[in-house]
Amino acid sequence: MQLTFYVASSIAIVATVMVISRHNIIHALLYLVVSFMAIAVVFYIIGAPFMAALEMIIYAGAIVVLIIFVIMMLNLRAEEVEQERQWLSRGILIGPAILSIILLGELLYILTTGEISGSNYQTVDPKAVGMSLYGPYVIGVELSGILLMSGIVGAYHLGRQKKKIVHRFLEQVEE
Repeated sequence: MQLTFYVASSIAIVATVMVISRHNIIHALLYLVVSFMAIAVVFYIIGAPFMAALEMIIYAGAIVVLIIFVIMMLNLRAEEVEQERQWLSRGILIGPAILSIILLGELLYILTTGEISGSNYQTVDPKAVGMSLYGPYVIGVELSGILLMSGIVGAYHLGRQKKKIVHRFLEQVEE
């Protein structure tokens, strides 16, 4: 039990360091998904399966889709798209794939042996999570929603400004 916890937390740390150290946002995003999956495994191991599900749905799902949406909204030029294709080779998928396979093996081991049910951990039910989020932490939840919305609006305006600059440049070149 402790070994699976330490392996999952080590993968989370390694993947998070890789997120910080990548220069390409798509590469960082791949490692971010692995980091979220590792944290979800840690939640599951310590007896919080509902929090593990929330981690996967909210963070690995919604936040990553939001980041991809913002990247698409910035409307990259054809040269940048081609450069992105070159960066996203099969070789870059090896690191996240290995870490994900290790996490999958751990999760299958835990599910088949049933180690969690015989442990001394207390499970967290959805009602307790909801009471916590919309009780004393309601301001934090609402502020994070406002922060995400302002990020989308900011990315939209950056994308519009970039388009205007490109159009002005193309008009000057044509003259």
